[in-house]
Amino acid sequence: MPGPSCCLELWSRCAARTPACTSVSREGSTPALVRALRAGSLDLALLASAPPFRPPDAESPPLALHTLTERALCLALPATHPLARGEFVDVADLRGQRWIAGSSSGEDRLMGVWPGLDERPEIAHTARDWLAKLHLVAAGCGLTTVPPALIQAAPPGVRILPVRGGPQEQRRLFLARLPHPPSEPVTRVAAALRAAALDGDPPGSDP
Repeated sequence: MPGPSCCLELWSRCAARTPACTSVSREGSTPALVRALRAGSLDLALLASAPPFRPPDAESPPLALHTLTERALCLALPATHPLARGEFVDVADLRGQRWIAGSSSGEDRLMGVWPGLDERPEIAHTARDWLAKLHLVAAGCGLTTVPPALIQAAPPGVRILPVRGGPQEQRRLFLARLPHPPSEPVTRVAAALRAAALDGDPPGSDP
């Protein structure tokens, strides 16, 4: 099953709950993970989704989806940044900031830039991996958005704060699988992931 770096803490808690199960993880984009589910090379996938929370594909039969978490998107910034002094960041203060975004083309191009920014963002660096983005933040290279599941994985020198003053940017984390009855090990791992998600820390705190 996939194990994106934004879900490291969740996956760690799941592994502690299922010590008798040997699982293999794979990181990938949502389309790639969905194709792997359809092809039978993955049993489960952790998929992130933004509003309006459409199904991850239009194939039949629809995938079985279980919402693990729904939380507000957060902002990662260097601990020495002026905006890091408070307990939240006002959306108006995001104008003129330098951003660390996803890949330079395709659907990930602006991943990492605050959604709805009312200006053309200045993208200082691009990186596909969430942890690489956070290390760039720690080095003072810019700001980036982060899903709440990543809070505990942030390196030293990074503050993760909520953003206020605009529409709340909700993000869901889904557990997806094919709709046929799962095997007993898959059922155990899925149950452990659901329980681990309930144990998660709320967003908006320091790592």
